[in-house]
Amino acid sequence: MRQFIRDHSLSLFFLVLFLGALVGLAIAGHALHNDDAIAHHGETMSFWRYLRSSDFGNAVMENWQSEYLQFMLFMLATIWLIERGSPESKEPGTQGTETLKEQKIGEHAKEDSPEWAKPRGIKTYIYSNSLLIVMSNSSSSATMISNAAAESMPRSVKSPSSG
Repeated sequence: MRQFIRDHSLSLFFLVLFLGALVGLAIAGHALHNDDAIAHHGETMSFWRYLRSSDFGNAVMENWQSEYLQFMLFMLATIWLIERGSPESKEPGTQGTETLKEQKIGEHAKEDSPEWAKPRGIKTYIYSNSLLIVMSNSSSSATMISNAAAESMPRSVKSPSSG
């Protein structure tokens, strides 16, 4: 068990942070929901009912959406913009996309490179932009899920803040 914890300490650390943030969001969201309900002469919810409500799901999806959008903007900005001395930034004069040789894709891929890095064409394009594609699709998915949850709620159950 000790070896497992040592070998996976980074993942476990971020799992604890994630769960802590989710618990904090649940507690704060429940309090806000009930405060809004009382202020508008509505019905309050128990904590467990709130966890199963679309209000909680909507809050989680909105939070994730903002994080994905922020990270996606950071990725795009670091392609074209520089900050001298920052370890996250490219060196001055290297702004923009990298060549196939610099990325080690296409004919410059190594023998042990992932399969999608080796061919030319659409697979190489998808591979070299995969993180950006995943982040933008995750953000869009979070928006769609959040909107679907809000729209599927019966009008009588919606909180005053959700319309």
